[in-house]
Amino acid sequence: MNVELKNIHKHFGTVHANKAINLNIPTGTIQGILGENGAGKSTLMKILSGFIQPDPGSEIILDGKPVVIHSPADAIKYGIGMLHQDPLDFPPMKLLDNFLLGLSGGLFPNRKEAAQDFNLLAREYGFSFDPESYVDSLTVGERQQLEIMRLLFLGARVFILDEPTTGISAGQKEKLFATLKKFPDQAMTVIFVSHKLEDVEHLCDRVAVLRGGVLVGETKPPYVTSKLVAMMFGKEITLGARQPAQAGDVVLSLKNISLEDVRLKIKNVDLEVRAGEVIGLAGMEGSGQGMFIRACAGLTRPVGGRISLNGRDLTGKSYHTFKRAGVNFLPAARLEEGLVPGLNLIDHFVLAEEPKGIFIDRAAGQKLAEDRIQSFNIRGTPLSTVESLSGGNQQRAELALLQTPLSLVLLEHPTRGLDIESVIYIWSKLKERCKQGASIIFISSDLEEILQYSDCLLVFFSSKVSQPIDASATSVEELGQLIGGKGWADTGDEHA
Repeated sequence: MNVELKNIHKHFGTVHANKAINLNIPTGTIQGILGENGAGKSTLMKILSGFIQPDPGSEIILDGKPVVIHSPADAIKYGIGMLHQDPLDFPPMKLLDNFLLGLSGGLFPNRKEAAQDFNLLAREYGFSFDPESYVDSLTVGERQQLEIMRLLFLGARVFILDEPTTGISAGQKEKLFATLKKFPDQAMTVIFVSHKLEDVEHLCDRVAVLRGGVLVGETKPPYVTSKLVAMMFGKEITLGARQPAQAGDVVLSLKNISLEDVRLKIKNVDLEVRAGEVIGLAGMEGSGQGMFIRACAGLTRPVGGRISLNGRDLTGKSYHTFKRAGVNFLPAARLEEGLVPGLNLIDHFVLAEEPKGIFIDRAAGQKLAEDRIQSFNIRGTPLSTVESLSGGNQQRAELALLQTPLSLVLLEHPTRGLDIESVIYIWSKLKERCKQGASIIFISSDLEEILQYSDCLLVFFSSKVSQPIDASATSVEELGQLIGGKGWADTGDEHA
């Protein structure tokens, strides 16, 4: 399907999110859409997929015919499906039930016929699924595959993918790309929205770059990375040199820690984290690093061993005890766990502070919000609700909520879905915490980020945890091998 966007404008109050965007995407193209956080990428794709309506005068033309798309249901009728960064599925339900969502034909679809269609699609695209298993047993990558199958079943001919490689492993990304590369041969069009240059360069036939709501340029292979970066940000950006820690006294001590849930058992982990150190946790999703970091926050209780913070035994204590002792945890699910949708920035900053009386001082809250917005370069106002902010600005808002002083900062995917400029900015703020004596433990699926910002790292694989590994002496290839279960004999004794 040929997609043409003509003179697309979109205002949100005084914010002009899309400004006169004109873009033609031929049938059978894998079209990349690049841009920094807040560039207008998601707004443009939500217009095309029916989630929001453009300003008057904007036009969407499909195969030469102007259309008006009022809703996502409208979009799928026209053959447009959108795969969101967080798959829109229902984890408590079976795969087959999720597969049938949105299908017309009454309240009681023929499950036997649907299961046959499900299995045919799975075989065609090389997916390995049991339609009677439950969605919550799948990884993020497998949930993406399930959503692709559902959209294919509903008749999608244009696939919009919003930051699809965020939070999936290298192997899952490889499988996703292999699937997407089959679509052009079937006259299907792919729109791949990302801030990751390497993904776009590897996958896309052509790339359009947005900056500040404006389409600033288009390009085709061979791509020049420096040119794409300059188009995205209007300047050249580099990560800079690694900043090794000036390690101080032991902040966190783990002795023979054992953890378990219904799927995993981790045994006898020893770790000492010193003031100023950054520890990266790497591994396939679901390998135990999430359970481990929550144990360090007091959210998961160990089944064995001792946890000490600054010499104080906190084993078995509550999250609030850990928090009062100087531990802060920022989860990956910003709007689900880290922030409160519906509340504005003033509300968040007031709630994060120690109360100074019975009544809330709104004037002091306004001043506090203004100071934090300026200090953390948040693109918003004190009255902006957190859900109205871009992902990068939500992450900056979370960082601005961290208490001072802190002993230990725990982060799940702190830069997930962020562009390189936002990544550099957020890590500059985190490194400031290290200079103030805090330690950091973080999870990331981005191996380059782990090696760039960690002093040492732990690798998780199949209930095993490596001994601490010097990040400065490790390559992306070596780390990838360990995550895949190879080369463990070279890391010393592992905990199993």
